[in-house]
Amino acid sequence: MSPHPSLESLLRRAPVVPVVIIDDVKHAVPLARALVAGGLPLIEITLRTPQGLEAIRAVAEEVPDAVAGAGTILNGHDFEKAVAAGAKFAVSPGATDALLDAVEGAPVKLLPGIATASEAMKLIARGYEFAKCFPAEQSGGAAFLSAIASPLPQLRFCPTGGVTLANAPTYLKLPNVICVGGSWMVNRATIAAEDWGAITAAAAQAAALRP
Repeated sequence: MSPHPSLESLLRRAPVVPVVIIDDVKHAVPLARALVAGGLPLIEITLRTPQGLEAIRAVAEEVPDAVAGAGTILNGHDFEKAVAAGAKFAVSPGATDALLDAVEGAPVKLLPGIATASEAMKLIARGYEFAKCFPAEQSGGAAFLSAIASPLPQLRFCPTGGVTLANAPTYLKLPNVICVGGSWMVNRATIAAEDWGAITAAAAQAAALRP
């Protein structure tokens, strides 16, 4: 993999991007290995806990087959810290002008979040081709994304938020969905129990969803 792969090449690697919350850094590496073993190499490690950055660093250094990304990026400072930790991509729940300005031209690419057509148009105006739809289910789900596919064909999406094993296939069938984000295969209780076999099995089930 090149030092700074394109966002499209990353998002095409698997149909599902696991959205991970790390409570204990010691779990980061075995969790990443379990996900890779199941066929999900792209991993969004959120900054929702103080352990997030260290988890990204550990995965980037110790699991070469994983692609560690940073989630819950809220500002330029978050982005800079995530990149310094080794993140290969970044994900934000929304997209402020300040954040978009801060990441413009950076080799590590941002997947910014949108929830409305106007927000999608704002990203298109800045040249974005990929966005996170968040919270997907609460914002209208697959019906919403289907409705904006024709008037806004410039954007393709990774819907996240309320996406499950049951409804992921509906999203993945849409022409403007490149992959989905979900956390059902990385339940925090399963991680705490260190049941890596269960996570690999769930990951394999998710990896088989590509229509």
